[in-house]
Amino acid sequence: MVTARRLLLLVLIVGTIGCDRVTKRFATEFISDSPSQSFLNDLVRLDYAENAGAFLGLGAKWPVWVRTGVFSLGNGLLIVALAVAAVRAQWSGASQIGIALFVAGGASNLVDRLWRGTVVDFLNLGIGPVRTGIFNVADVAIMLGAAFVLFGATRPAPPSPPSIDV
Repeated sequence: MVTARRLLLLVLIVGTIGCDRVTKRFATEFISDSPSQSFLNDLVRLDYAENAGAFLGLGAKWPVWVRTGVFSLGNGLLIVALAVAAVRAQWSGASQIGIALFVAGGASNLVDRLWRGTVVDFLNLGIGPVRTGIFNVADVAIMLGAAFVLFGATRPAPPSPPSIDV
């Protein structure tokens, strides 16, 4: 049972990273030199961007050495620390799925930062003037992962079986 769960988590991590890498490559090859493309009555836009910063471009104008330290080294250490904490605390259920998604998304964005110096973003959602920032599949995994961890942390623990004293 434990081995099957670990295998499923590994498949989730590898699948998430793979999906993110494939979609970023698609964006780089097919939409990087194109104007914004709109789908589903402008609910979804494909709009290529390279983000040197973090969420919504935070820190994009920092000196390169600061960005590299904070967004590469810092993110790498955070990913490892979260994974170690989850294993040591023996997280299970939703929290375990959440940390797997969080680690996968963070790792895939970290690969971009290390190889390119920026993260490829290309998705934008919205209705009329109310729109999200531009993001990617890894960002979705990170946000879903955080939601799963919060959901798992707020659920009451299952009752322990009664102990029988002999």
